Amino acid sequence: MQYQWAEDDFDLPYGVVPMGHDAPVMDRRYVMYHGTTRAAAQSILKSGFRQSREGMLGAGVYLSRDLQKASRYPIDHPEADRVVIKVTVNVGKVIRIHYQGHPRQKNWHDRRSGPVFDTAWVPPNCGMVKSGLEEDCVWDPNRIKILKTIAPKPTTGAWGHM
Repeated sequence: MQYQWAEDDFDLPYGVVPMGHDAPVMDRRYVMYHGTTRAAAQSILKSGFRQSREGMLGAGVYLSRDLQKASRYPIDHPEADRVVIKVTVNVGKVIRIHYQGHPRQKNWHDRRSGPVFDTAWVPPNCGMVKSGLEEDCVWDPNRIKILKTIAPKPTTGAWGHM
């Protein structure tokens, strides 16, 4: 079965900036998306986000301003059981991580390594993400406010059948 991930981005909360391909601007609020399973989404809705322990950018909450990117997660999980959580994020101080092996790739939030950042941003098409889509990692889950969940909708086939 084919699925469609659709979202109406015309109803942005007050003070929230729409998605662009430019770097997130310090202390702005953006709509972002987090892809997960239905079960994990229920846990997040009940208890809030928690940092993942590891990942390409180290510990943090992984998000994207691109719904299509978030809808791919978890990779290799049945699409019918995936959910995307739509959130707003105050990105705080942002660092651009645009290549593998960047000196701050995993320690951007650690003051022992230099200035502290609230969000690490991987720009689109920089070679770090296989899909070529942007990725963000937010250190403090309290910067994230949940708006709603988005589930995939079955699409009709070429002949009008599901």
